[in-house]
Amino acid sequence: MTQPPELDREAALLIDVDGTLLEIAQRPELVVVPSELPDLLHRLAGERGGALALISGRPIADLDRLLQPWQGAAAGLHGIERRAAAGDWAAGGDSEADRAAAAALERLRPTLAALAEQRPGIWLEDKGRTLALHYRAAPEAGAAICDAATRLLSGHGDVLRLIPGKMVVEFQPRHHGKGSAIAAFMEEPPFRGRVPVFLGDDTTDEEGFAEVNRRGGISIRVGPPIGGSAAIYELPSVTAALDWLAGTSARRRS
Repeated sequence: MTQPPELDREAALLIDVDGTLLEIAQRPELVVVPSELPDLLHRLAGERGGALALISGRPIADLDRLLQPWQGAAAGLHGIERRAAAGDWAAGGDSEADRAAAAALERLRPTLAALAEQRPGIWLEDKGRTLALHYRAAPEAGAAICDAATRLLSGHGDVLRLIPGKMVVEFQPRHHGKGSAIAAFMEEPPFRGRVPVFLGDDTTDEEGFAEVNRRGGISIRVGPPIGGSAAIYELPSVTAALDWLAGTSARRRS
């Protein structure tokens, strides 16, 4: 992969958060937000008439807390909830598929909690509409956790999917994803008609890369891929991504 081209002010920006804008921490609540990041997001959004959206596995309320006072377009929980640039909300939960996924997660919740309690360093992050098993504090348990999660999914694969990430596996409703969230934004103003640019770092972002590629946009992987990646371009680190977004990376290379 190669370095991305200079960022076009007319492009629509769609950006993952953890591992892309923020360095990954031992636990999600321990992330450190660079003091200049909210202002950077505000400036980037203003330059393109509000066509900037965060596409995250976190709930939108969590993004608002971390990045205050910035509040703009965002998709949370891998697209289950979405806030348009105009402020309108769309949240999954009312469809038959949403109800089936919620019931499956409810059945899995006690089993996953027990699994986490049995292994030191493993913890269950319960986001309500997704469940994530983290093993960053016990990397040696990764293979066993992934195997156990795969077995647990077998009875619920029609409504749930399992997404492996960086020291985490997450159970999510099958019918939601970052690719569909990006597609929804691109059909709305102020995103409509612009070239999409998506930055992400993990397995959950691959759908987003594929959607942006399909639209003739610019897909950018931040950091080395776990396996292969659909991203066309690459930035080596969170720092490099922030520099590129701020327009400083070209000056640093000169």
